[in-house]
Amino acid sequence: MPEQSLRSVDDHLATVLDGIGTIDPIELTLLDAQGLLLAENVVSPVPLPGFDNAGADGYAVRAIDVRDAADGNPVVLPVVGDVVAGVKASAGMGPGLAMRIATGAPMPVGADAVVPLDGTDGGVARVAIHQAVLSGESVRRTGEDLRAGQPALGAGAALGPQQIALLAALGRDRVSVRPRPRVIIVSTGSELVEVGHKPSFGEVTDANSYLLSAAARDAGAEAYRVGIVHDDHTQLLDRLESQLLRADILITTGGVSRGAFDVVKQALSEIGTVDFADVAMRPGMPQGFGHLGDRVPIFCLPGNPVSALVSFEAFARPAIRKLLGKRQIHRATVLAVALERVESPGGLREFRRGVLHREADGTYSVSLVGGAGSHLVASMASSNCLVVIDEDVTEVVAGTRVTVMPLLLSNR
Repeated sequence: MPEQSLRSVDDHLATVLDGIGTIDPIELTLLDAQGLLLAENVVSPVPLPGFDNAGADGYAVRAIDVRDAADGNPVVLPVVGDVVAGVKASAGMGPGLAMRIATGAPMPVGADAVVPLDGTDGGVARVAIHQAVLSGESVRRTGEDLRAGQPALGAGAALGPQQIALLAALGRDRVSVRPRPRVIIVSTGSELVEVGHKPSFGEVTDANSYLLSAAARDAGAEAYRVGIVHDDHTQLLDRLESQLLRADILITTGGVSRGAFDVVKQALSEIGTVDFADVAMRPGMPQGFGHLGDRVPIFCLPGNPVSALVSFEAFARPAIRKLLGKRQIHRATVLAVALERVESPGGLREFRRGVLHREADGTYSVSLVGGAGSHLVASMASSNCLVVIDEDVTEVVAGTRVTVMPLLLSNR
């Protein structure tokens, strides 16, 4: 049974979120702002549309002139000109006349409706109209979408393609947004070698910095790998200190257990800024969180890849989402039918890798991938979810429902 001194997952997460502040808004170009949250209220400086314009290709007319038009009884009107999209000057027309008009072209003064092309014979000098229209039909009125001075988007609005289009239509090429946090990832361990270098006996290729960089980007952050730090106090502190000016979050992986060579825990404990605790979870029990420099949050995560991923999902990802200003900082979960029996240690929240299936009736089922080992990278790569087994559950019976956290790519 786990020791009573273990910190709960929820308590550790609360400590983390309490220690996460905010980032000052920045101004970005529209496309660079995509996926972020607006940090200002935007009021429309102009009406949308900016002028009355045709909603269809056809003929601008006065509705009263074609009120009796019908199949077999067309109304014939002289065509006195053409109005194309982009014309700079307003055209005008009198009663009993028509003008050919293109979609989006300004409505001529004197006209109040557009007869679509398929309601006519398409004439050039004269047009036979066999479709009556009402005043305002196929006309896009000035300000019908948005009036000048009307709120367009509020602070906190997520900037997707639709919102970017609106801002562009309003003439805004830059906006104030909540920026993407800059997350710095440092892998520690004298056994590590860089990707591309063949490891010798006893050495391991550094996969964790790639894992955590990708996870941070998926959460919406800008992620930066800053290389491997071997088990050396001075080198670690120098590396971290050199990143403080550009970091919104620091993440280290490895060196947080109780071993004699766990340099991260030893080094950061000496300067008293990071609280290390055993959290009631598996994998990922040893955790560190605190601040360096001018209160830059630092996460000290375990070194085994599965432990690092689970720890990131449980603690670092919600922190990144909070900095982004997201309302929903946690991944959504679903209930799924377990396809096999699972044992779990009492008193620990267990996170097992799984494959989530959607059934034909819309319900979910889940099967486990790999064992409980936190070093199993290949089985982690074949999973698409984490099965979350609560602390008070020691056995999941096949056929019962469990909580599942899909590890889907974020929509930012």
